[in-house]
Amino acid sequence: MPAVGGAWQERDGLRYRVIVGLEVHVELRTRSKIFCNCPNEFGAAPNTHICPVCMGLPGTLPVLNEEALEYAVLAALALNCRIARETKFDRKNYTYPDLPKGYQISQYDQPLATGGWVEIDTPGGSKRVRIRRLHLEEDAGKSLHDQDATGTLLDFNRAGVPLIEIVTEPDIASAEEARAFLQELRTAILYTGVSDVRMEEGSLRCDANVNVCVAGAAPDGGDLRTPITEIKNLNSFRSVVRAIEYEVQRHLEAVRRGEPLARETRHWDEQKGRTRPSRGKEEAHDYRYFPEPDLPRLVLTEEWVEGIRARLPELPRQRRERYVREYGLPAYDAGVLTADRALADFFEAVVAAGVVPKAASNWLMSELLAHLNASGKSVADLPFGPGDLADLLKLIDKGTISGKIAKQVFAEMLETGRHPEAIVKERGLVQVTDEGQLVAWVEQVIAENPEAVANYRGGKTNALSFLVGQVMRLSRGKANPQRVNELLRQRLDAPE
Repeated sequence: MPAVGGAWQERDGLRYRVIVGLEVHVELRTRSKIFCNCPNEFGAAPNTHICPVCMGLPGTLPVLNEEALEYAVLAALALNCRIARETKFDRKNYTYPDLPKGYQISQYDQPLATGGWVEIDTPGGSKRVRIRRLHLEEDAGKSLHDQDATGTLLDFNRAGVPLIEIVTEPDIASAEEARAFLQELRTAILYTGVSDVRMEEGSLRCDANVNVCVAGAAPDGGDLRTPITEIKNLNSFRSVVRAIEYEVQRHLEAVRRGEPLARETRHWDEQKGRTRPSRGKEEAHDYRYFPEPDLPRLVLTEEWVEGIRARLPELPRQRRERYVREYGLPAYDAGVLTADRALADFFEAVVAAGVVPKAASNWLMSELLAHLNASGKSVADLPFGPGDLADLLKLIDKGTISGKIAKQVFAEMLETGRHPEAIVKERGLVQVTDEGQLVAWVEQVIAENPEAVANYRGGKTNALSFLVGQVMRLSRGKANPQRVNELLRQRLDAPE
């Protein structure tokens, strides 16, 4: 059992360790809700996807959505969890305006999965963050605070949407480790396809449980562990990092001043950059759990679980390691490419078409990702396939066009979806390799730029880049830059 918290740190005279555990909620992308046939669709008009079952009206009975169960098991397997062979649902009783039944159907003492882990990269090397449990439950509705000046409105479209809750052990030792865990978790879930895990839409939500252990601060001179604070309203990775860092500092300041801290739930205020008190932190007995009487126990056979396991794709960390091992890519490149499964698939198809892996990686990470990020689009929106991009990169490799011209061709491919060879032929973009023409351009540039020539001959070698650029401008990008560089060196290094 690893020690709770990370390495000892020092701040303002206090020696301390940070202790963080996360509770992550992931909405499953099923076609319908977990216990009824209402559509599971984000962004619909308020209260248009509701029925007597998800509203908890008398006389209705829930029926488990098998697709939700399959998705939950697939996610659990991707997170290295053990699947329970027998599990059940429970009622979690509490009163909140957006909870129409007055209770939530969840799981208590027999969760669907336990004992998993997620491996993260830290400055000190790789580290496993253990997962205590993963269980299946229904989501609550949503309170709309900013759509009516007279009060809060309630939208129950989300009530009954299937959720998995993932609870970690308190193995996270910093705000940055929390971010790393969430990024790894999000990517793994994305690869399985069971959720789109978009924090901005609420399909990925996170609560952080934070406290610190301060050396020698207890009354008897021993280590003092502060009470746990649960932080809610964390709707971005940035919020998670800022909230944890704020709360650690708040705990340390209280210890320094000798002020007591309470076990409580606090809300993160993104605009003010601080947490504010919400309520005392509930314990399990506060929810008065009892078995859900309207749903049978679930018995999951080995054969059924293994059938779900067979649907697991190659997961992102495995893929990253393979890219480094098989393609010789730097770890950074492999991480960027595998962060999006569609991008990784596209990359592999380009390489399979005969492009050198590093050349494909460079182009995807620069030109392609720049376009996708600027346009807000995805790989699926591209008007051409990986074979077309491979053909463009082969034109560069063969010297048919320069890298600069290739960017122009790529821009037109994005607009029209046309094949690169057709664009190059139609616009007359084939790179000039005729020695006589190249020499003529070189001589003209040397004659027109005596100061740069003198600088180069005087030892300022960066002047050569300027002269190459002038030749490329004169040739409208058609000159072979490598041959231009060679010709300039030969001409300028020769005795005058």
